[in-house]
Amino acid sequence: MQVVASTSPALELNADAIVIGIWKDEPLSGAAKAVDEAADGLITRMVELEELSSSTCSVSVLLGVAGVAAPVVAVVGLGAREGAHKSLSFRAAGAAAKTLASKKRKSIAYFIDVEDRVQAICGSMIGCQGQDIMRKELKLNPFDEVLWDGASESEIAQGVALGESVNLIRRMVNLPANEVFPESFAEQCQSSGKASGFDVEVWDEHKLTDEKCGALLAVAQGSARPPRVVIMRYNGAGNDSAPIALVGKGVTFDSGGLSLKPSAGMLDMKCDMAGAATVLGAVNAIALLGLPVNVVGLCGLAENMISSNCYRLGDVLVARNGKTIEVHNTDAEGRLVLADTLNVAEEMEPRGIVDLATLTGACLVALGVEYTGAMTNDQDWCNQLKTAAESCGELVWQLPMDEFFDDKIKSKIADIKNVGEGRWAGAITAGKFLQEFVDHTPWVHLDIAGPSFADAPSKWIDAGASGCMLFTLVELAKRG
Repeated sequence: MQVVASTSPALELNADAIVIGIWKDEPLSGAAKAVDEAADGLITRMVELEELSSSTCSVSVLLGVAGVAAPVVAVVGLGAREGAHKSLSFRAAGAAAKTLASKKRKSIAYFIDVEDRVQAICGSMIGCQGQDIMRKELKLNPFDEVLWDGASESEIAQGVALGESVNLIRRMVNLPANEVFPESFAEQCQSSGKASGFDVEVWDEHKLTDEKCGALLAVAQGSARPPRVVIMRYNGAGNDSAPIALVGKGVTFDSGGLSLKPSAGMLDMKCDMAGAATVLGAVNAIALLGLPVNVVGLCGLAENMISSNCYRLGDVLVARNGKTIEVHNTDAEGRLVLADTLNVAEEMEPRGIVDLATLTGACLVALGVEYTGAMTNDQDWCNQLKTAAESCGELVWQLPMDEFFDDKIKSKIADIKNVGEGRWAGAITAGKFLQEFVDHTPWVHLDIAGPSFADAPSKWIDAGASGCMLFTLVELAKRG
């Protein structure tokens, strides 16, 4: 998809469709006013008759509008300007793209008044990409060209970098597990590194054995697919600056192991590597943007399968940092993969670590599907991340990490166990488990189990993978 600046007036542009925006309870302005005047007040009359809505992200399609060269005019509602959500730019552009992508169109042009054109450009690239990437006939058809009125070269470059990276995350998560597994994920990281300008190191199962990554290897030992750890390095600030470390859970398929999931709970477990995919997307975006920061991204990759060789309940594992872990549930595998990967990240002496994982159903119960749960050992570092999230409209809610939760993961025969006690505070005890592998490095754990994968589409994006937290991680890197 090519994104370019448009210099032609909305009425004269010969695209397959143009997009205009209208604010609630405001006079028409810009391209919307020009189209309305050319069509003898058509838009004004339709709004008055409530045949056309200015509600946030509503989209109405008009055909053959008098005085407009384009055969299709999409009118997207922007809602009330006062108090508009910070993600409005992204969502409004995505909603228009998603509506227009229901048919094959080569080019569309945007003439909408939004606060953040970079996020809007990103939204226009994401709304037209669906999860049906394995279908012969797509329900959503990406455009060949998207034109943006008044966009600068810098805005286009930034929007494209974000859009391509979010779609990279979404594609990796939406692809089935027979397409994305530890080796193929690592190969994608290498391909992206070459294209976008960051270095990639891959640890295979032999290197992982040499590195004594006993927790990660245990999860992987039931699968015919060997595990990997991928280390991506982007040095935008020189070798003397400590990096930000991003760590992702990459369980490319999770059967639950011997603690077997039911069929309904297993069907979407291709998405259990969304944390690792987000780390790949974030490093990719940061490199494309050329940000003056050092970042290291680490992905722990494994399949959690059943075989005569899979790990068992009651097994005691020795993690890379030497701590012993009693296995009480083989479906609590993501924290085992992250344990060794976090330890590798900490040895790189970063100034802060952020890990991302589709870690617990408990976080879904606590926060629903819109919020990411955050847990931390350093409030200042967590505040920096929450500020970054707020600035780009992503929803993060911090959960407590009081010391009394530490007792919930103590084992009678090993240092710790891999689940807490009973049903209570499951997201927090998972965070407490991970904290055992970061010592004193500032660290935030993000449980993205809710917002990373949607069962139903929204107005602005198809169902499936969302690419959530990409904006937040990039904003955190921008702030240094």
